[in-house]
Amino acid sequence: DSFRATSDGHRAEAIVKLIIKSQKIMNVAEGHGPVDALYQALVKDLGEYHDSIKDISLEDYKVRIIGQSTAAKTRVLIDFKDSQGKRWSSVGVSDDIVKASFEALLDSITYRLWFCLKEKT
Repeated sequence: DSFRATSDGHRAEAIVKLIIKSQKIMNVAEGHGPVDALYQALVKDLGEYHDSIKDISLEDYKVRIIGQSTAAKTRVLIDFKDSQGKRWSSVGVSDDIVKASFEALLDSITYRLWFCLKEKT
């Protein structure tokens, strides 16, 4: 539904609001930076879906600038891995590095949940 991350240079906080099966969930977390705080808030409590993501880890985080001006876009590539060695990647693109990061994080978590649900059927 929405997200917000703030950082004062010493700590970062994030709020993530999700809608899952028409239920609103809001998680708040702190992190080592705004992207970490967003990730911690995103995966904090997904109810019945939490078990599907508890064994994943972020393996690589890459930022690329697309363009050569101060108005350039940012592309974020994130690689994840689970405890069984399965790997997947996602990408986010935005004028805002935090938004691009959140898009990539959300896509990765959504893919993982989709993959786990597909395996169960």
